[in-house]
Amino acid sequence: MPNYYEYRHTVGFEETNLVGNVYYVNYLRWQGRCREMFLKEEAPSVLADVRGDLKLFTLKVDCEFFSEITAFDELSIRMRLEDLTQTQVEFSFEYVRTTDGAHETVARGRQRIACMRGENRDTAPTRVPPDLVAALAPYSGAPTRHAVM
Repeated sequence: MPNYYEYRHTVGFEETNLVGNVYYVNYLRWQGRCREMFLKEEAPSVLADVRGDLKLFTLKVDCEFFSEITAFDELSIRMRLEDLTQTQVEFSFEYVRTTDGAHETVARGRQRIACMRGENRDTAPTRVPPDLVAALAPYSGAPTRHAVM
């Protein structure tokens, strides 16, 4: 079993610019979509908690591009756990173009989130939910600094 969560995506025309390559902001959207699908499939109790008062604030996001992609390219967006503290989680993302059995890394990114609870302007950091810690365990790309139980 791979140590990453995989979200598969086929690039559409609406995700390209006038030149025909993928507009950079879409890579960040795919990070968010990958994270959302992970919650839906691997941590539904955390998703239910998000519908309550748990908030997942994105603190930092980045992406480094190696090769252009265009409409109808098949992608595998691979998410790994890179860091886990009491209140924050950092993910890494690898964007892999899959063509006729060949795999090419076209970009890499990272995303750091903080777990918060509270109403609007009265939010405070909270521990990473134990169900999220458990769901992320198989996808660890690096040792964690803190295990939440």
